[in-house]
Amino acid sequence: MSFPLTPSDLSLLLAVTSLILLVTSELLSPYRGKVNLNINKKKLRNTAFVFSILFLGTVILRVASIIIII
Repeated sequence: MSFPLTPSDLSLLLAVTSLILLVTSELLSPYRGKVNLNINKKKLRNTAFVFSILFLGTVILRVASIIIII
């Protein structure tokens, strides 16, 4: 049984997830009307940062594999 996600798919998934989390953390401002959501903005930003680092890790791995092959 093989893993259904290729590294390219995983990289794209991490990129989209980190962008969504970053945009969401910026839009959750206390000055943008009354929102009754209790979301910890610091945790959301930290999660987005972790996903961004993972995405950059997959990009570095892809670049390294291209350089090693050539």
